[in-house]
Amino acid sequence: MRSTVVIATRESRLALWQAHHVRDALAARFGLQVELLGMTTRGDQILDRALSKVGGKGLFVKELETALEEGRADLAVHSLKDLPMDLPAGFALAAIWAREDPRDAFVSNRCAALDELPPGAVVGTSSLRRVVQLLAARPDLRIEPLRGNLDTRLRKLDEGGYDAIVLAAAGLMRLGLESRIRGRFDVVRMIPAAGQGALGIEVREDAHELRALLAQTIDAPTYLAAHAERAVSRALGGSCSMPLAAHAVFEGGRLALAAALGDGADPRRPLLRVRLEAEVADETAARALGAAAAARLHAAGAAGYLPAD
Repeated sequence: MRSTVVIATRESRLALWQAHHVRDALAARFGLQVELLGMTTRGDQILDRALSKVGGKGLFVKELETALEEGRADLAVHSLKDLPMDLPAGFALAAIWAREDPRDAFVSNRCAALDELPPGAVVGTSSLRRVVQLLAARPDLRIEPLRGNLDTRLRKLDEGGYDAIVLAAAGLMRLGLESRIRGRFDVVRMIPAAGQGALGIEVREDAHELRALLAQTIDAPTYLAAHAERAVSRALGGSCSMPLAAHAVFEGGRLALAAALGDGADPRRPLLRVRLEAEVADETAARALGAAAAARLHAAGAAGYLPAD
């Protein structure tokens, strides 16, 4: 392992906060010299189209993986919900860190809660997962696309283009913008995305010494919950064009997993919902729980909701 470890990161304010957070923790715990390699990804550049139409969330990681592959960086820090369910050959998810609040946040300059919005109010989000759950709760709403980094989305709200927008609470909290949150959605009404609020650290698969070191930083409850959540999406062929929500939490020593699937082509269709729990002590059991949830969704008719290949 090199004497100086290099972190590849996107250059948005939130991505840099996350990279600095990992840098400082690795320096403090292991005495490592850590530098950042800031990069702009295709996902940051394409702001006029939905991710589901231009290649999905993998557009936020490809350039970072290229830096890892070429040896210009040793690890990449991601919002775990942005990391594809299956990594390309040669890469590994070395660690998942304790997550911040996984809930979605209701942000508005006009109303204090979703139920206070007037009929036909405009709500901004480009997440199909959020779209189907918002319409399940309030079918009268008008959902409009909203892309860009967190600061850009808040600016568009402040300019009057939307009555409200929905963002991840974790990002707002990490950037000291918690005051913008008017309310947090209950995880039953608005199930989060798989891995939401957690940080994932990606490395080259052959970086054995670095992987062993990073394994010491894994937060076990988040790690197991996130693997269960991601397994639901993986079993269903997860992509940005699939409005899938999955969230797991330990309750009384057992991992409880809730998932919901909507129809991206017809977002007003009733959601398919499942909830199950199991004793989960390792990654294999976590993945099995996620696969069982996906099987339940298939039994409930998921094939009719999934996008055509």
